[in-house]
Amino acid sequence: MRAKLGIAPIAWWNDDLAELSDDVSLEECLRQAREAGFTGMETGRRFPMEAAVLEPILRQHGMSVCGGWFSGLLLDGDIEAEKDRIAQQMQLFKAVDAPCIVYGETAGTIQGDRSAPLSTKRRLSEDEIRIYGRKMTAFAEWCSDEGMPISYHHHMAAPIETEEELDLLMKHSGEGLALLYDAGHMAFAGGDVLRVVDKHHARISHVHTKDIRKAVVDGLDRTRESFLDAVVKGAFTVPGDGSLDFEAIVKRLASHGYEGWFVVEAEQDPVKSPPLEMAKIGHRELLRVMAAAGYTVEDKA
Repeated sequence: MRAKLGIAPIAWWNDDLAELSDDVSLEECLRQAREAGFTGMETGRRFPMEAAVLEPILRQHGMSVCGGWFSGLLLDGDIEAEKDRIAQQMQLFKAVDAPCIVYGETAGTIQGDRSAPLSTKRRLSEDEIRIYGRKMTAFAEWCSDEGMPISYHHHMAAPIETEEELDLLMKHSGEGLALLYDAGHMAFAGGDVLRVVDKHHARISHVHTKDIRKAVVDGLDRTRESFLDAVVKGAFTVPGDGSLDFEAIVKRLASHGYEGWFVVEAEQDPVKSPPLEMAKIGHRELLRVMAAAGYTVEDKA
């Protein structure tokens, strides 16, 4: 089985909380990621949206685009409107041969609101998730038909956060809606990270290898503290520096035949956790667990 290792720029620049950002250029971010051993990077706010501008920069650093966030609004919105909103990103991602667009639902989310406690996140009934699942399926099928699939990111402080909510979305959506599996977000939400893989492996098309610091997560007062408060406190980190057993997680993914990208996505304070240093820790740990799980890691973009 083959795997590719990528990283997200959120360790260098946080798009939700600008104060948690290193003052580095896109070029320096890519250089550091490649030095750490990664061959792909997800997009972020400092990425140009024109392929003619981006492609030479990627080639210079031996990197490829391995995905990137799209702030979806389909829960409360209209499919035709979402087609228009995603069009530019879709055009870019097709041009640079990205594997998928990461769909994050931001209608009603509190993930970017530091004044909103975790306990106040939007909660949907099963009937609401049923309707939403049909819309997401139709949108995902259209994206695939257009040549750029999406992968759905369950996320803390978003409408689909918990294991139960994810189960309902998978139940009420079709196979055309692929799943981004994020161990860190699922563990933070109190879910069983291995059970989620067992239940939904057939839908997993993209993997974020986000780790958590369990003591930080367990110490949060979710009636007072927000998602961004948790990030500032250091709830997230890279594999090899946190509390999750990524050898077990990767072996479970391998047992179900997953192949593709494993992307480190760990937002932290770059002053307390220097991005290059953390990237090297994450890459080293991923190489170890990939070998243990029987993966061959591709070392070229």
